[in-house]
Amino acid sequence: MKSAIHCFVLALLCWTSLGLERAYAREAVEPQEMAIEMPDGATLAADIYFPHGYNTGQSHPVLLEYLPYRKTESRGYRASVYDYFLRRGYVVVRVDIRGTGNSQGRVIPYEYSDIELNDGEAVIGWLSRQPWSTGNVGMFGISWGGFNAIQLAMRNPPALKAFVALMATEDLYREDVHYIDGIMHTDSWMMSNDLDNSLPGAPNYLLDDDWLHNRFEAEPSVFTYMRHQRDGAFWRRASALGRQGKIKVPGLHIGGWYDGYRNSIPRMLEHAGAPTKAIIGPWDHEFPHDAVRAPQIEWRHEAVRWFDHWLKGIDDGVLKEPKLAVFMRHGHPPNDDISAISGAWRWEAGWPVEDAEVTRMFPTGDHSLSGNSSDLAQHKLSYKASVGLEGGGPVMWWGSFAPDQQKMDDHSLVYDSAALSEPLGILGHANVQLQVSASASRANWIVRLSDIAPDGSVTQITGAAINGTHRFSASDPTDIVPGEVFPLDIKLHVTSWVFRPGHRIRLAVSNAMWPMLWPTPYPMETTLMLGEGKSWLDLPVVPVMAASAPEFEEPEVSPELSGFGALEAGNTTGFAEIDTIYKDKVTGEVYGFAKNASTYRYPWGTSQFEEKIEHRTSDENPAKTSVFGNYAVTKKVTGRTLRVEQDVTFSSDAENFRLIFVRRFLENGVLRYEKTWDEIFPRDFQ
Repeated sequence: MKSAIHCFVLALLCWTSLGLERAYAREAVEPQEMAIEMPDGATLAADIYFPHGYNTGQSHPVLLEYLPYRKTESRGYRASVYDYFLRRGYVVVRVDIRGTGNSQGRVIPYEYSDIELNDGEAVIGWLSRQPWSTGNVGMFGISWGGFNAIQLAMRNPPALKAFVALMATEDLYREDVHYIDGIMHTDSWMMSNDLDNSLPGAPNYLLDDDWLHNRFEAEPSVFTYMRHQRDGAFWRRASALGRQGKIKVPGLHIGGWYDGYRNSIPRMLEHAGAPTKAIIGPWDHEFPHDAVRAPQIEWRHEAVRWFDHWLKGIDDGVLKEPKLAVFMRHGHPPNDDISAISGAWRWEAGWPVEDAEVTRMFPTGDHSLSGNSSDLAQHKLSYKASVGLEGGGPVMWWGSFAPDQQKMDDHSLVYDSAALSEPLGILGHANVQLQVSASASRANWIVRLSDIAPDGSVTQITGAAINGTHRFSASDPTDIVPGEVFPLDIKLHVTSWVFRPGHRIRLAVSNAMWPMLWPTPYPMETTLMLGEGKSWLDLPVVPVMAASAPEFEEPEVSPELSGFGALEAGNTTGFAEIDTIYKDKVTGEVYGFAKNASTYRYPWGTSQFEEKIEHRTSDENPAKTSVFGNYAVTKKVTGRTLRVEQDVTFSSDAENFRLIFVRRFLENGVLRYEKTWDEIFPRDFQ
């Protein structure tokens, strides 16, 4: 769950939810700090932002954002986001999850534990009882905040009247950043997310025994995830997947075509047990008003309309509109420097999309993609574990902006359609069935759908992977029987696209996508069976022109709190991107390096984050795969320099994974504490 790094320009804002023009000062509202006591006596730290012109004795509906990302150090950006809601008559509350930021207690053991969600219910109840609250509470959040909004909504606390979840999913096993599509995944977030919260809260950074025991010495959460490599009770404990009908709290879901969590939106529209609306636009893991690429929209306007209806009882027509507003992408080259995504907005009544029709295409023996199945054929593919490092390495979770896919396709089975004579639009899930076999007991299959332009550039549209040992069940996996032919049904991640005339459709199949997916351990060969309808691609084809379209407000520029800001923004996605790739001709090892850094200033000092990461695998011996990461957070405050470092080594052989975390704390350059975690985990059908 990444966090985008953003800088804003101060501006004068003139608007209210009643449509009356009113000028406000350029300065953002300063929060008031409060402590919320939990049933066990621990207190959670809260920043309370009161509406502009608030007077004691007034009551307002309350919007909650509930996160582990250190509220005090996040004020500079979040105050800017919150300002829009404050000017429309809402109190906004940001709460640090237990053991993070300035909240008391032991740091949470992993995401969305009962500890976190029980506390969340208590926070919602507390907010509803305050004298400045009308008793009606809404939740909103991006990424982690969106996840726990969905999960708390499934608990249906009485005071929670509505929620808005951005870039979030309810599928904790296959779609979060641990086992993508059921396959082991590791990235910078997974290996470093606990690091910042191993430090005490700002701005005092009190170094006492409580901090040492409950934070610095707390086991990193990734160790827990490694103990649960298959689907099951651990992942389903809080997940709403398959239980969306239990959600009785109205939800607005906002997703992006370049975000890895977008699959949740169709499921919520189809199965949630409360009124549900959704917006899907051309965004990455970011707020849509501040997205890197146009078109941006003022999503907070849509959120206010949603909250006004459910928390204020205002009949603003939000339920009279179609349930889904979706941006149809009209194609683009695979260039990361694109500033705007071409396309058009359209309304859809809901999900499934009413006017979608399935068009079936068949990969054939001559590597074409045709409307007619061919004679029987078999295509073999030698497993190359490093596939993906050059053609998709930065695309860490079926999101972000994929580079040209040709380098991946050179080591994949590819099937291309003829050049299209007219535009072809798709909206929804493409589905692929493959008849396959493998010469080893472990194999993964990765399927990508791409657009080939007349100049030969290849733009990834969507894709998905499947762990072959999960072909019957992700909770009860079984070995592949070498040589045995079996079907794989693969639903690709939801997408929209318009193929332009002269372009071709490509279906690509490989057995690796490193480093997004951890390689299977054994050298092997896989076989794809073609002809007589054995393998096919179903495309959800829709009319290119829509009957109607929504109109969104242009983003407003909100004021910032003084004293906060980015000094060095680093990579805008918050992830190190692979920029150097090598191959050892003697050992066959392929390895890529990446680094990233960012620095922020606060009224009390600065904070710097640094990361270096190395990915290694071997095409000759894929069991020998590893990731090494070095991460550091340095806080410089008056007369003190506090630094926490973490070296992470994650490696495998044919039978086991090994995970080593070495964490160090230095004060003014002197090492004060060090702790090591080192554990071996049997590979559980990974």
